[in-house]
Amino acid sequence: MIKEAIILAGGLGTRLRNAVPGLPKCMAPVNGKPFIDYVIRYLKAQGVEHFIFALGYMHEEIEKYINKEYPSIHKSFSIEDSPMGTGGAIRLACSKVKDKNILIMNGDTLFAINIASLSDFHEYHSAACTIALKPMKNFDRYGVVETDKDGHIKSFNEKKSYQEGLINGGVYLINTTIFKSLNFPPIFSFEKDFLEKYVSTIKIMGVIQDKFFIDIGIPEDYNRASKELPYSIDLISY
Repeated sequence: MIKEAIILAGGLGTRLRNAVPGLPKCMAPVNGKPFIDYVIRYLKAQGVEHFIFALGYMHEEIEKYINKEYPSIHKSFSIEDSPMGTGGAIRLACSKVKDKNILIMNGDTLFAINIASLSDFHEYHSAACTIALKPMKNFDRYGVVETDKDGHIKSFNEKKSYQEGLINGGVYLINTTIFKSLNFPPIFSFEKDFLEKYVSTIKIMGVIQDKFFIDIGIPEDYNRASKELPYSIDLISY
């Protein structure tokens, strides 16, 4: 069972600046709590014991909040001195990881998947990476992920208007031994330079979980979060 998680919360959040000026994106308030608070409580409810916060922009504000509100959780902070891309941030945070397999989530997205079932699938297939996939209809903000009948990911298709499809839900399990063995530049994209580049050469799997999903990356969805995100994380059905 997965006990460690990296939460990516280092982005600038430029598309959300007008809605929440002066705050890092994951600290945007939703029903009186920073969004990242919902992510932490969800992970705690799922059995995560070690939280690794991958931070950059305004990291002091995030650290201050977490140290105040969660003084007793086992936590580590991985700080980028300058932007390293999603891949670079994950690689840096992996230096804080103790287990071979690590869960990765975004600090501005909550996809309430069952982590235990994702972990079982990942370990059964000895995957390099397993992605939680969300079924969606009538969207143009995300690309579509194609899988075979066994869950092997065949391709990542570009963003455009789709009537329906599976999207990358931004929740990953990675085998850190395999990930760290690959050659990457100092600054790189996890999505482009790892997932898309290696999809045909290493085992990248996908698990469909049609669960609660919210991404506050744009103002429209941030405004929607206060209506759709439960006041208590306990209300989310796993």
